[in-house]
Amino acid sequence: MLRTPTGGAGHGTATAGDRLVSIGTVLNQLRDEFPEVTISKIRFLEAEGLVEPRRTASGYRKFSPQDVERLAQILRMQRDHYLPLKVIREHLDALARGEQIRLPSPSPQRDLLDGAWEPEGDRPTAARVGRAELLAAAEVSEEELAEWESYGLIAAGAEGGYDAETVTVARLVADLGRFGLEPRHLRAVKAAADREAGLVEQVVAPLRRHRNPQTRAHAEATAKELAGLSVRLHAALVQTALGLRLP
Repeated sequence: MLRTPTGGAGHGTATAGDRLVSIGTVLNQLRDEFPEVTISKIRFLEAEGLVEPRRTASGYRKFSPQDVERLAQILRMQRDHYLPLKVIREHLDALARGEQIRLPSPSPQRDLLDGAWEPEGDRPTAARVGRAELLAAAEVSEEELAEWESYGLIAAGAEGGYDAETVTVARLVADLGRFGLEPRHLRAVKAAADREAGLVEQVVAPLRRHRNPQTRAHAEATAKELAGLSVRLHAALVQTALGLRLP
């Protein structure tokens, strides 16, 4: 559960008695926990209405301690739960009303890397999001998303919209892009993932076709376990190839 923030950002011009800081100071305060945060990121969140810093008479942004804590909450929800900005805004509004919220478990990729799958009934099911929400969650343009789709990295579901896993993929592709990795570079990663999925499917396909419902349920549990092992193996192989120590 998250606790209610102690306050919110104010409006208007800053007064001498306020403990307000510049956007550069905010960046330095946040970077200990969020090393990838940038001034552009903070400005983007302001443009989306998620934080409202005050302005000096000359127009400079000034952030209160509550603004900084709100930014930290937003960044944690994005980093740990890959929530779209619309959902984050709803959570923050609930907190401002004094309500307690329950965040979903970390993204499927984090569950896999931790080697733990929750039972299906215990996992929260996230609603599908639209294209505009996906763009906001990944912080990319329509042109970038279209390019990802052309390379097969992102695809809408059969019923339209994007599920939680696709939102996770979009944010990861965006994060890799900040290091100069373009969609064309990620085709090999997508191809490897498809091959790994094919191997898992070969193992569980006979179980899925079985008449016994318990056997079919066992097929899904087996698929999840194999997927988790596959992701952990992939991570270990990459770190070993780079000469990095495993955590």
